[in-house]
Parts: sequence; C-alpha cells; structure tokens
Amino acid sequence: MATRPHRPAATPAGFTLVELMVTVAIVAMLAALAVAGYTSQVRKSRRTEARSALLDLAARQERFNSTNSSYTDVPANLGYSGTFPQSVGSGYYQISVCVSATLPCGTDAGTGAAFLLTATPAGTQVKDTTCASFTLDSTGTQTVTGTSTASSCWN
Repeated sequence: MATRPHRPAATPAGFTLVELMVTVAIVAMLAALAVAGYTSQVRKSRRTEARSALLDLAARQERFNSTNSSYTDVPANLGYSGTFPQSVGSGYYQISVCVSATLPCGTDAGTGAAFLLTATPAGTQVKDTTCASFTLDSTGTQTVTGTSTASSCWN
C-alpha cells in the first residue's frame, strides 16, 4: 500500500492584531508630522500678506507726503475706507497707522513728519509666535515681535 505525502496545514492569511496596531501607530505619527509641517508652512505663507500690506501702505504714505508734506492716518487719504485698523488679505492680519511729529510714534496726531505701520495677527494666525507682528516706520526700519529675528521674518 502506498502512502500519501502529508500536506502541511494551511497558514492563516492576513495580519495579526499586533501588526495592524503597529501600522496604525506609524501612520498616525507620520500624519502628525505632516500636519504640523503643513500648518507651519501655511502660517509662513500668510506672513507675506502682512509684509506686502505694510510695504504698500508705506508707498501710499510716501505718495501722500510728496504732495502734502506730511504723513496721515486718515484711511481715505491713503485709499482705504473705514477706519484703522484695517483687515488685509484673507483677514489674517490687521494693519494700523500711527503718525506723529517724531519716532517712536507714541500718540496719534493725525498728520506729522513720521509714521509707524503695524500688522498684527488675527484669527488663527495669532498662534504664529515665530513672527507675530510686523512693523515698518518712515525711516524704513523693519521690526518684528516673536521668537525669530526681523531679517528672517521680513525675508
């Protein structure tokens, strides 16, 4: 009598619970890193709106100064409607103007020989502590509040 060869038992197909949980944990860690990086880049891109708005407002101030021999904090004189602070771009920053006889700008005089423009974060942008608010004065000095330097935030 001939004997048949013995077949090995079928191995179960699929993943074990431990393998599945390790995979889920790895995917969760990668997703957390990706979301943090994405959020950082979005905040960084929104800073461009603040810088552009301040540079545009400074150009408007210089244009007004060239014909009136003083700067102004009246929005209508600078091509804006309403009052300062004004929301710019997508609403993640608000710009304000301070005009006085000299810098630093301490009191709002209406017209004067010096100005200080400020862009402060609004909405979800307030969580940006690296480059929080931007300032630009009539001498061209660019400063920033936050944990980073003015040169890295303005560039």
